Amino acid sequence: MSPDPGARVVILGGGVAGLEALLALHDLAGDRGQLTLVSADPEFVYKPMLVEEPFDLDPAARHELAPLAAELGVRFENRAVSSVDPYHHLVALADGSKLEYDYLVACLGGRYRPALEHARTFPSADDPLRLDELLTQEGPRHVVFVVPLAVSWSLPIYELSLMTQSRVRGLGRGDVQLTVVTAEDAPLAVFGPVASSAVADLLSGRGIDVVTGSVAREDQHGTLVLTPGDRVVGATEVIALPAMDGPGLDGLPSDDDGFIPIDDHARVRGVEDVYAAGDGTDFPVKQGGIGTQQADAAAEDIAHRLGAAGAPQPFHPVLRGKLLTGDESLHMKADITGGAGEGEASPDALWWPPQKVSGRYLAPFLYHGSGGAEPEPPRRPLEVEVSLPKEWHGEPLSQPARRGS
Repeated sequence: MSPDPGARVVILGGGVAGLEALLALHDLAGDRGQLTLVSADPEFVYKPMLVEEPFDLDPAARHELAPLAAELGVRFENRAVSSVDPYHHLVALADGSKLEYDYLVACLGGRYRPALEHARTFPSADDPLRLDELLTQEGPRHVVFVVPLAVSWSLPIYELSLMTQSRVRGLGRGDVQLTVVTAEDAPLAVFGPVASSAVADLLSGRGIDVVTGSVAREDQHGTLVLTPGDRVVGATEVIALPAMDGPGLDGLPSDDDGFIPIDDHARVRGVEDVYAAGDGTDFPVKQGGIGTQQADAAAEDIAHRLGAAGAPQPFHPVLRGKLLTGDESLHMKADITGGAGEGEASPDALWWPPQKVSGRYLAPFLYHGSGGAEPEPPRRPLEVEVSLPKEWHGEPLSQPARRGS
């Protein structure tokens, strides 16, 4: 295919996947792509760190998108998207205006909704969780943390439970009981047996009860009931992860739950020149790092079609997770396509920079923009996330870290 200089590339969404797609396309496509970022939110919010806010710790980092776009020399539209017309290559915005595109990358994320009506939902924009306030109330407390059946990314609930236990210990509250209820067969089973066993040992050592293979529901009185067995749980507080629906964007194909179907190059099935990445796709695991890998696959494919890069690599999901515990963090990694062992777990970093989201472009961006002294990487082989020159992107993502002297 002949090069297409100045092709109009529109990215919908300013979250993790959208920002990774923007940074990747800016690097890989160069001046062959005229980039436009569209986001209803004027800020990029580093959502993996929202888990610290219930404990009155530092708020999650936020980056204004307009200055970032200006620095990169790309157009920014701070508007909501109402629909897409893939046949005429048009995006309709909520104010009635339209954008033409040659290539479109939809990174719209999923839509959260409460999984349990009477529980506190985390995260929630409408009802911020304040665990410190709950833990200073008088009298015995039983706090139950719930992973609902349909949730594929359960890590935040384990972070909440472990950080709560750390705060309980600091407050000297021996009358607070903590329980995790999950539909998973084992804690964080998606990471494989090595990491799951490490998390189970950590929870047990902290005195946190875990009930696996159980679906939580509420009876007509709002009481928490577990199935199988219809066991009633006497909880003073229930904190649950939300369920998620797809974006269901008018004009793009979606499954029954509103998620956008993609292939292994992040191309949207059934339409031309449209890609999607992140939680809004039909890939079953909804996690920021997975979204960045989809965004990279989309960027590589577009850059190749523009004549700016070699043959694109298909999306190969590798799950990386950093579990915050209130003390030492636990790093976990697993190739979730299978055939690559039983996963890894370590208190030491397994990738570098050791960001919560290990995007090839986003992690270095967040790391260098965080300020402060740069910590020394562990003196052992590990995966390094770096933004490489575009001609290097045919090489594997993981590079051996140099050992210090």
